[in-house]
Amino acid sequence: MGRFCRHFVHRAGSIGIHPPGTLSIRAAHLRPLCKRGPQVHDVCWRTVHDLPIVGRSLVLSVAVYRLRCDGCGRTAGQRVSWLDSYSRVTRRLAAFVALWSERMPISHVCQLTGLHWSTVRHIHQLALQRKLAALPEAQPTRLVMDEFALFKGHRYATVVLDADSRQVLWVGEGRSREAVRPFFKWLGSERCARIEAVAMDMNTAFDLEVRQHCPQARVVYDLFHVIAKYGREVIDRVRVDEANRLREDRPQRQVVKRARWLLLRNRQNVPLAQQGRMDELLAANQALMTVYVMKAALKELWQPSGAWQWLGAWRNWLRMARESGIEPLRKFANKLQPYWRGIASRLRWPMHTGQLEGINNRIKVMKRMAYGYRDSSFFFLKIKAAFPGNP
Repeated sequence: MGRFCRHFVHRAGSIGIHPPGTLSIRAAHLRPLCKRGPQVHDVCWRTVHDLPIVGRSLVLSVAVYRLRCDGCGRTAGQRVSWLDSYSRVTRRLAAFVALWSERMPISHVCQLTGLHWSTVRHIHQLALQRKLAALPEAQPTRLVMDEFALFKGHRYATVVLDADSRQVLWVGEGRSREAVRPFFKWLGSERCARIEAVAMDMNTAFDLEVRQHCPQARVVYDLFHVIAKYGREVIDRVRVDEANRLREDRPQRQVVKRARWLLLRNRQNVPLAQQGRMDELLAANQALMTVYVMKAALKELWQPSGAWQWLGAWRNWLRMARESGIEPLRKFANKLQPYWRGIASRLRWPMHTGQLEGINNRIKVMKRMAYGYRDSSFFFLKIKAAFPGNP
């Protein structure tokens, strides 16, 4: 069928401007170059969109022939090199749409090209699928798992990242065991057996699924999430309790109430102008001094050390937390104790979720630029295509 195209040439057509600002070109018939070529069976006119000209949409009316072979009597449609079968846009317009859909919202691309929203979305989706299909099959050995807010109302989605190549392997709605399980089915038993370590926050659903499908993998708990949980459940709770205890001393109560962000800072990050205020606050309140020092001691558990030194430091921290007499600190220590193996795994696998936190921030930017997405599957496809990993 490709040889049929050699027997035809294109002759210039007429150009006209039609409201509302659409540029239309009607292509003339294609004529045979030699009389021995195939015969024309019939002609159909296709209306296709091309790249805009001077800000106006360009519409082409193209005559496409069905040709009949004199030898076998078969008919075949004419191939057009710059137009796909059954397509209403030219290939260069499709490439233009796919390129700019990655850089701006679909509605803006519609205004730029004059195409319908669903047409632009379909072109962009096909381009994303081709991009992902061209990637080599992932062979991860270390994973990072985290969630991000998908919608309002505590609706989340889970992201799984290859820690070595930084490729987003999978995105799924939800953060329960049932929501994460399709990832391990997609990964397969052979690739699950190669997983050596998985970094995550203290999400029990993630932990249980990893232990079920990758029993040889070590779970590594991220320092940032543990310290953030400590700040919410211990420092904030003790600060509120101390403010309530100082109800009769209003000036001192206001100092404690307004010290939230100061107490959540690390000592080396406290501005020079506020260091004096920090020293006075901790010297005047023993409970706040205790939980602040215990936070620094907890962070030391993620520092490189020997196995026996770490075990001694961990037992010492638990003992001091339970003997402190501060109820929120004691409860946090009891909740943290079952997770000690995930904290100790940091000695062998110095991993964290910082890479994925940065990707989550970029995902939020993508969501804001598009003012949200109508369906999650298309959004997840864009996320995976936006982070194909290192070459």
